[in-house]
Amino acid sequence: MKIGVPKEIKNNEYRVGMIPAAVRELTSRGHTVFIETKAADAIDLSDAIYTRAGARILPNAAAVFAEADMIVKVKEPQPQEIKLMKPGQTLFTYLHLAPDPAQTKALLDAGIIGIAYETVTDSRGGLPLLAPMSEVAGRMSIQAGATCLEMNAGGRGQLLGGVPGVPAARVVILGGGVVGTNAARMAMGLEAHVTILDISLPRLYELDLQFGAMLNTIYSTIDTIEENILAADLVVGAVLVPGAQAPKLITEAMVKGMKKGSVLVDVAIDQGGCSETSRPTTHADPTYKLHEVVHYCVANMPGAVARTSTFALNNATLPFIVALAEQGPENAMAQNPHLRAGLNVYKGSLTYKAVAEAQKLPFKHAEEVLGLSY
Repeated sequence: MKIGVPKEIKNNEYRVGMIPAAVRELTSRGHTVFIETKAADAIDLSDAIYTRAGARILPNAAAVFAEADMIVKVKEPQPQEIKLMKPGQTLFTYLHLAPDPAQTKALLDAGIIGIAYETVTDSRGGLPLLAPMSEVAGRMSIQAGATCLEMNAGGRGQLLGGVPGVPAARVVILGGGVVGTNAARMAMGLEAHVTILDISLPRLYELDLQFGAMLNTIYSTIDTIEENILAADLVVGAVLVPGAQAPKLITEAMVKGMKKGSVLVDVAIDQGGCSETSRPTTHADPTYKLHEVVHYCVANMPGAVARTSTFALNNATLPFIVALAEQGPENAMAQNPHLRAGLNVYKGSLTYKAVAEAQKLPFKHAEEVLGLSY
C-alpha cells in the first residue's frame, strides 16, 4: 500500500502522523510511505531521518495526497486538504465530526473512507487511540489552569498548591475518565484540593481506592456540579461521550456565579465543549474572559507538547496502520470489530450513529456498507 503523511496545517499543530520508527515498520513489510518535506522538522525529526527509515520525501501536500492510497494524519483535515482527497482514498486521523457539520458534509461529498482515531475501541471497552492524547491533555489542563490563575493571565492571582498558612486552590474536575484521572494526578501532585465528579459509581469507587483521602469523589448531578464549580478556583471539563457531542453540563448561569478570576479549562472542546460559554481557541490565542472567568478552550492541547504527543500517539496507532496496510481497509475492518468502530464515513455514507444523531443526518451501520451481517 502507498501511505501518505502530510504536514499538519492546523494552527500551531506540530505533531505528525507517523514517526520514523513507524515508517520503518511499514517499509520493511513492502509498503511505500510518502512524507511531505519538513513535516516533522519542528519536533526534530528531519527529512534525512525519515529517508533513512525508508520514506520517500515529497515537496508538498498535493503530491502526498496524489500518490497515497491511505492518508495518516493527526488532526481533522482542513478544507484545503479535503479538496486534495480522491474518492475511495482512506483517511486515518482524528475527525471529531459530531460538532462539525461542515467537515462531515465535505468528507461525505469527497467519497472517502474516513476512520476516526477517537472512536476505535478495544476489547475492554476503551478508546485506545484517544487515550494517549487524553493522558497528555489531562496533565496539560492543570499546567494551563495553574498559569491562567496568575494575575498576568487574567486569573485571581492564586497559587495552585498554596503555601503554609494559605489555603491551596480548589480544583474541580468533571469526569473521571482518562483526562480527569490524569488531571487529578497532576493537581494532587501540586498539592491542590481536588474533587472529581462522575456519574459512574464504579468509577468513583476505583478512583477512591486509587487515590484515597487525597481525592474527593462526588456523584455528578446538576446540584453537585453547581455547588462545586461555584466554590472552585479551577474547573476542568473532562467529560466524553464517544464520538458524540459533549453534554453541556455547565450552564452560563453557573459560570456567572463562579469566582472572579477563576479558570475553566474545557478539554471537551474537541467535541463541542461541556460549558455553554465555551468556544474553541488556539495556542496562539488560548484564552478569553467571560463573566470574569478565564476560559482556556484550545482544541488541540497536546499539540503544545508535540514531540511527546507524536510518539505516544504512534505507539497506539501503529498496529492499526499496519493492519490497514497489510489487509486493505475493508478487509481489516471486516476482521477487526474494534477498528470497524472507527469507521465514520464510507464513500458518501455516514456510518457513526452518534454523529448522525448530533447532525440529524441519515445513517448506515458500518457492517452494512462493508457487506457484513449485523
